[in-house]
Amino acid sequence: MANGVALKPLIPIVGEPMLLRPLRALAGCPGIDRIRVLTQNVAEISAVIPPIPLITVEESSRTIALTLAKILAEPTTTYPILITTADHALLTREMVEKFQERAAGTDLAIALVERANLMSRLPQSHRTWIGFKGGSYSGANLFALGSPEAAAAISVWATVEQDRKKGWRMLLAFGPALLLGAVLRVRTIDQSLAKIGRKMGISMAAIVMDDPLAAVDVDKPSDLALVEAIIAGTA
Repeated sequence: MANGVALKPLIPIVGEPMLLRPLRALAGCPGIDRIRVLTQNVAEISAVIPPIPLITVEESSRTIALTLAKILAEPTTTYPILITTADHALLTREMVEKFQERAAGTDLAIALVERANLMSRLPQSHRTWIGFKGGSYSGANLFALGSPEAAAAISVWATVEQDRKKGWRMLLAFGPALLLGAVLRVRTIDQSLAKIGRKMGISMAAIVMDDPLAAVDVDKPSDLALVEAIIAGTA
């Protein structure tokens, strides 16, 4: 138990469960017609979500990758699919809409924030960075699956899911040449994703977010304190 609650999505931020903040951002986007909250604690999560027809709470599989693979296998699944996390407490409607607009037409799009942008706004922030030619990037917990072909990427995700905070291990999953290219910084992020996409037979895009706060999630107590300070206007 942390912060007085048994589940991470229920950690209170400004007097409400953290989960409600990204849900509110998603529900405010005209382009989103369905929100599926996937969890292994359906009863507890359902109890805090207001009755909005757009939102359903469903049982998830053991891991994120297995859950997504199951959704992509459903015959009723439609595209594109936007994916985010319950700890994306600073997510806004503007972030979502810009990401959706720039991700359109791609099999798989990944939201990132460039290091210099985040450090200029929050020099005290500690993130996981992956370096490429032209810059280093951190994930922004936003993904778009634009077609059924994205299932190829989900199968790779399953092999590195436990190492998602270790960027070098994720790159190694796509081959030592890609890892070496990142270490030596001989390819840009766009060139690297294009190479990964060709290997899997899909189109991939890096969506570099303008708002650096898109990279801030709540992984540890210091992140929670930072998020609360940002909301209060003191960070």
